Amino acid sequence: MCSVGEVKKIYVFTLFLGTILLITLLFGGCVTLSRIRATNRERLNKISIGMTKQEVINIMGTKTIIADDSGEVINNPYKTETMRGKDKIFEVVYYYTEIKRADGAINDDELTPLVFDEGKLIGWGWSFFEDTTAKYQIKIR
Repeated sequence: MCSVGEVKKIYVFTLFLGTILLITLLFGGCVTLSRIRATNRERLNKISIGMTKQEVINIMGTKTIIADDSGEVINNPYKTETMRGKDKIFEVVYYYTEIKRADGAINDDELTPLVFDEGKLIGWGWSFFEDTTAKYQIKIR
């Protein structure tokens, strides 16, 4: 038989563990659109010019994420495309990093393009993308 003191200790310990579990379930697993954007921006700081596409993808991630706050499904990367220009073919991988309008849609200007040439990262961001499309006379949609 347990003494009253031992029962109280067990009760307090059980209550403590239950509280920790509840906090973890409520807050620890939350993936919000804001968190997805922030994580992708943080990961951009870890990539560098000359990395292979696989190295970049390993850093940036390839998960499909369901946002807890909206139920929206976010593919990471959000989309990819091939651009053909004068004597060059580029692959562009886009990650969701910004919110410009709270309209429930993810638009191109809310994505960050990462541009690859022959499997190597040559730059990222809209300024780089626009400079590249102009330099190689790439027609966008």
